[in-house]
Amino acid sequence: MATIKESALAYESPQTLNISELDYVSIDIEVKEETHTNKDNEEYSVSITEIDGKKYRIPGSVLDGIKSLLQRVPDMKHVQVLRSGAGMNTRYQVIPYTLKQ
Repeated sequence: MATIKESALAYESPQTLNISELDYVSIDIEVKEETHTNKDNEEYSVSITEIDGKKYRIPGSVLDGIKSLLQRVPDMKHVQVLRSGAGMNTRYQVIPYTLKQ
């Protein structure tokens, strides 16, 4: 049985990362919708994927960027998501990614 001290030291707060934190991502990964509540107690949905036990949020603009790329490059398998700015000024750029052999 663990002590409170041991439990506290081992505890990691659950958090959702951003898809742009990955070097690249397969476009065939599973996406789920999660419902969250904001500070005003209003519900909103986010798209997430889980990779190696970690959750990554996928902004709608990233999904839209992937959709646009697929119209031009239908056999694309991976993308890289670049992020600039912060908060409400965050911008995402989605680019095709080719795995090096």
